[in-house]
Amino acid sequence: MIFLLTVSVLWALSFGLLAKVSGLGATSVAAVRLLLAALVFLPFARPRRLPRRDLLALAGIGALQFGVMYVLYIESYRWLHPSEVALFTIFTPLLVTLFDAALARRLSWVYLATAGLAVVGTAICLWTALDRHGLFWGFLLMQASNACFALGQILYRRFARASGRPDRELMGILYLGAVAIALAMALPVADWGRLAAMTPGQAWILLYLGVAASGLGFFLFNAGARRTDVGTLAIFNNAKIPLAILASALVFHDRVDWARAAAGGVVIALALALNGWLVRNRPARG
Repeated sequence: MIFLLTVSVLWALSFGLLAKVSGLGATSVAAVRLLLAALVFLPFARPRRLPRRDLLALAGIGALQFGVMYVLYIESYRWLHPSEVALFTIFTPLLVTLFDAALARRLSWVYLATAGLAVVGTAICLWTALDRHGLFWGFLLMQASNACFALGQILYRRFARASGRPDRELMGILYLGAVAIALAMALPVADWGRLAAMTPGQAWILLYLGVAASGLGFFLFNAGARRTDVGTLAIFNNAKIPLAILASALVFHDRVDWARAAAGGVVIALALALNGWLVRNRPARG
């Protein structure tokens, strides 16, 4: 669980920072972020230790979890404010639980209930009036992005456990798949001139987002995913939200409703504690 908590802190800054580079183009920003992440982990990759079929499967998971997810996620900033992007991520815990249930062919009501509680807590933190033009399209983009990320982490969790290989050897291949899909989507439409004209501040933000938030962040998140139960994994998809609100106030000096943020954070913490208690005390099968 420490891996998931650490990455939640890393990602807390991403919502505000990403808004500062979204004008460079969704597909080009996604491609650069993922290329930087791949460069961090490719030295640790050991492709010869995996069959070709597994390499293709791993690259495909990366293309879905990071590549398609990022393009959809960054594109949503054309329609949404950063706070609305954060709000529309709240359903990811439910998607994680449902995708795991579909693949396992068994629904855990414990995981579904605690994931639902995490969604409620996040909604308390973020909910606002939603009546602007363009919100519908932004919402659809975010739900597609959420689905890609949720299914990708469940597929990686199952693949990594079955392979027995350490995460550091797998992540480089995962990122290569993500870079391939991001570049394929970027090359026909990206305005590389805008990227070349970025300011030094935007360059530093891209470096942080690529190396830390994406490279190290996704490594820690996927490493945590294979080491914990699905309920904890689902809840931690939303644990970054209260931390992002805190970062928004302290770093970006945004106005924050502290009462709502605290109440939502308490509900998410309660979901995590309840999930742990129920998992520890559920009756053994057989």
